[in-house]
Amino acid sequence: MKHGECFVLDDGGEVDLDLGNYERYLNITLTRNNNITTGKIYQHVIEKERRGDYLGRTVQVVPHLTTAIQDWIENVAKVPVDDTKEEPDVCVIELGGTVGDIESAPFVEAMRQLRRRAGRDNFLHIHVSLVPVISGEQKTKPTQAAIRDVRAVGLAPDLIACRCIEPLHESTISKIAMFCQVDSEQVVAVHDVESTYHVPLLLEKQGLVKQLSHIFRLSDYSIQPSLLLKGQHIWNSWKSLTTSQERYLDTEKVTIALVGKYTNLHDSYLSVIKSLEHSALAIRRKLNLVWIDAADLEETTQELSPETFHKAWHELCTADGVLVPGGFGTRGIEGMIKAAKWARTKPKPYLGICLGLQIAVIEYARDVMGIKHATSAEFDAEAAERLVMFMPEIDATTMGGNMRLGLRPTLFQDGSEWSKLRKLYGGADSVNERHRHRYEVNPAYIEKLSAAGLNFIGKDEKGERMEVIELKDHPFFVGVQFHPEYLSRVLRPSPPFLGFVAASAGILDEVTTNFGEKEKAHAVNGDSLAAQINGVVI
Repeated sequence: MKHGECFVLDDGGEVDLDLGNYERYLNITLTRNNNITTGKIYQHVIEKERRGDYLGRTVQVVPHLTTAIQDWIENVAKVPVDDTKEEPDVCVIELGGTVGDIESAPFVEAMRQLRRRAGRDNFLHIHVSLVPVISGEQKTKPTQAAIRDVRAVGLAPDLIACRCIEPLHESTISKIAMFCQVDSEQVVAVHDVESTYHVPLLLEKQGLVKQLSHIFRLSDYSIQPSLLLKGQHIWNSWKSLTTSQERYLDTEKVTIALVGKYTNLHDSYLSVIKSLEHSALAIRRKLNLVWIDAADLEETTQELSPETFHKAWHELCTADGVLVPGGFGTRGIEGMIKAAKWARTKPKPYLGICLGLQIAVIEYARDVMGIKHATSAEFDAEAAERLVMFMPEIDATTMGGNMRLGLRPTLFQDGSEWSKLRKLYGGADSVNERHRHRYEVNPAYIEKLSAAGLNFIGKDEKGERMEVIELKDHPFFVGVQFHPEYLSRVLRPSPPFLGFVAASAGILDEVTTNFGEKEKAHAVNGDSLAAQINGVVI
């Protein structure tokens, strides 16, 4: 968790969290090949050398490694990324790191060569640089030095995107343009705004679209009128959604308590945060996210730090809804169980994701069924009452990349027509969601749990794995074994998150009716961006 969340794709690829940002903002579906790492490239080149593809020649960084990077990008750029199944028009390449770093040197050289390979009017380089504000003065020296370094390795930026905490002064823009040898129009100021959803509006206001059109000579190409209309509709929807956010009052806020294990590193739950934001935007509410370390809800914390304990419980009790996300390990588990019990008994809207579902099952078994020592094999492998078990097909000795990963179906069970969650999915018989877990509800307890009133309304295609739980006579008490946050989009929020946030705001019935109909329409007609964009993260 050092660098934040591990994002999961449809094909099970565990990738950089930036891929999640591309999917959310552009409404596209990427694969593990969109995430290019040094290790992948070296492995690819070594495998080619072992096969004899280089005919015994000495394998070098240039040209073999740099050519492999370019070939990989070109191949990925042709893969369809939305439901039109058409080849993308544009490939966005994010080159991470800093110019001058040893790690990125082969990739920088590959980009220099790719510019020549792509040809004139087919390659655009945007260099992102920080403009710090020191003692009230906007400093341009870091940007000047960065542009000098990037030019020294053969890249000439077409646009310079300047990050700053405040709008750039005209004098700052002029200074950057002068000393970086670009026109003032080629300096794009990206200052801090109310939310990241306002950034596209900021870029449009500065004429970025015109700059892109000029550099790529887009006026030479004809675009289907239907695509133009669709693109305009998407843009209008985006502007309407984000500008309305500015009008929210504090009285229109919804407070969500996130009870987790990694609350000191918010990026660990980045997709969860974004999914909550998408849902709050959709119902025109201001999201007030309260972070609660699950361990702070436990008696041991009360003994060691009463102030921390009472503060955590006050925040939990005053929240409109309780969310327990995924996680690993034993720390904070008893606090999560207490949070789930609070939400179930008060009653308060509850959403449990992956571990959060397992926590809800354990709590129900303990408090309702009287199985006082109910637990998970993850917390106590030798316990007698293991309500949650290690998946039998998973290798218990290998930790890396061996979980149940990727897009998998969940079938809603007969008799679940009453389900609030199913209605949010448009009454669908089945849904596809992404997974990332090693443990699951123990099948040996399903019949007893069901008889006690815990409804397993969603199962896998074989009916063996429990995917969704829901309490019938509760404002909203849902647990899902999958991770719905990976498929939430800005203009199409995840149904479990939307239902949870709407229930927390007290408007679930209204949202269920409207959103359920949209989900039905989506299932029939599909949904895609007017501009087909692929993405590559290096």
